[in-house]
Amino acid sequence: MASAAGHPTGTPRPGYGGSTTAPRHEDHKGHGLVMFAGVMLALLALFNGLDGIAAIVNSHVFVGNTSLVLGDLQAFGWLMLALGILQAVAAVGVLTKGSEAARWFGVAVLGLNAFAQMFFIPSYPVWSVLIIALDVLAIYGLCVYGGRSAEATEQAAQGG
Repeated sequence: MASAAGHPTGTPRPGYGGSTTAPRHEDHKGHGLVMFAGVMLALLALFNGLDGIAAIVNSHVFVGNTSLVLGDLQAFGWLMLALGILQAVAAVGVLTKGSEAARWFGVAVLGLNAFAQMFFIPSYPVWSVLIIALDVLAIYGLCVYGGRSAEATEQAAQGG
């Protein structure tokens, strides 16, 4: 004999419907996008860290005899390494706390990285454009999900 929830033993269980099913909260609506953006931040931190180290040690990975807009390859290496460290901090903040401040810090760091990659294009064009595209995807993931639920926004608009 099956219960009203459809479970054969007659006892409703979480996940099968019925009164003991865990309630769905609106706060978790954009959790997947934030998780995606946090993972992208961590991946970009790794990529930028490796790019920075490679540029600092004058690796042969980069296009030779390039004329950069500002500075030399080592200067951009230090810049990429610093941005990679900041992205790692932002990724930890987004993935562990998920606070609005961590998300906006991540957006700021990703924006700085996309801007810095534009200067890096002469020495590594395809990779820089790929990193800019990943920056844009991560910014999208952090910006699309708002920290407030729809109910909280309505209450704030009504003054209550």
